[in-house]
Amino acid sequence: MNGPVLEIIRPGPLATVQDLGRAGFQHMGVPVCGAMDSWALRLGNVLVGNPLGEAGIEITLGGFEGRFLRETWFALTGPNDSAFLNGAAVPAWRALHARPGDRLSLGLAERGARDYVCLAGGVDVPIVLGSKATYLPGRFGGLEGRALRSGDVICAGPSGGRILEIVPEAMRPRYTSEMRLRIVPGPQEESLSESSWEMLLSEPFQVTERCDRMGCLLKGPVLSHRHGPDIVSDGIAPGSVQVPGSGQPFILLADRPTTGGYTKPAVVASFDVPLIAQALPGWVVRFERISVWEAREIHLRREYFLRRSAEWKHTVDLFSLKEGPSHMNSWSFSDSRRRGGHCK
Repeated sequence: MNGPVLEIIRPGPLATVQDLGRAGFQHMGVPVCGAMDSWALRLGNVLVGNPLGEAGIEITLGGFEGRFLRETWFALTGPNDSAFLNGAAVPAWRALHARPGDRLSLGLAERGARDYVCLAGGVDVPIVLGSKATYLPGRFGGLEGRALRSGDVICAGPSGGRILEIVPEAMRPRYTSEMRLRIVPGPQEESLSESSWEMLLSEPFQVTERCDRMGCLLKGPVLSHRHGPDIVSDGIAPGSVQVPGSGQPFILLADRPTTGGYTKPAVVASFDVPLIAQALPGWVVRFERISVWEAREIHLRREYFLRRSAEWKHTVDLFSLKEGPSHMNSWSFSDSRRRGGHCK
C-alpha cells in the first residue's frame, strides 16, 4: 500500500526526486533529465528490490537529514562515506532496515557530488510525461516540480521485491578526483584540428565551478577548430563533449538542452558519464579514446552483470521481519513508469 515513509528534516543544498528520465520528448524540446549518476540509482534500486528505473532521492553535496515514518528497507548509494542512522555510522551500497522514528543523516560531500536514497517500493509521485524525474527549470516532475524542502513527506509505492544485502565491490563505481573518461567519436569528429585531438587525449583538464545538472565545463589547453565552432543545431546525446568558440570542453549531462549549435567532436561513453556527474570543482579529467565497438562490449558486459543481480547469493526476504509466512515475488526489471500517484 502506498503511504508516507520519510519526512525531510533537512534537504541539504539540493535534493530532488529522480528516476532514469523521460525519454521520447526531446523532439518537443523536453530534456530527458533523470539521475545524474544513473548507475548509483540503479544499484540502489537493485538493493531494495525495485525495478531498475524506479525513482529515488538525489542528494547534492550532502547535508541531508530525514526521519522514517514506518518500517522499511532503504539503500544509500554514491560516494558519501559519512552517513548515519540514529547517530551510528552506516555503510553505502547495502540494504538497510529502518524503523519508525529512525533518523538518517548525511555529512557534507567530499568524495563526490551526489548520493542516492532508494526506498523499497520507490518514491511515489505523479508521473509527468512518462517519468517521475524533477526538471527544476521547467518546474515539473518530482514533488510539485521543485526541490525538496524541510517538512516534505515522501511516500513510497507497494514493495515486494527481493532485497539484496550488498553490492559487490566490483560493481561499485571508482569515484576519484583524478578520473579518466573514455570517449567515442562524436557527430563532428572532424571538427577539431589534429593538434587539438592530440591535446584532448594527452593533456589534463580541470573541472571548473560551472558544473551542475546541465553540464560540466572543463579548463585546460585551448582546442582549435578546422572550420569554426558553429554548426546547424542538432541533437545532444548524454555525455556529449561540446567545444564552443572558447576552445574549452563542456560535457553535457542530465538536464542538457535537447539541441545545440556547437561542435561535438566526442561523446563520453555511457558507463563513464556517472564519474563526471560526481565531479567537484578542481578535480582533474583526462580523456581516453576507444572505439564504438569497445564501448558496446563494455556496456553489454555491465548490463549483463546488473541484470544477473537477482541471482546474487547474499539476499534477504523483504518480509522476513513481519509475522506470518513470507512471500517473495518474482524479480521484475520492468519500467517503473506504469505506476505513480500521490500519498494517501
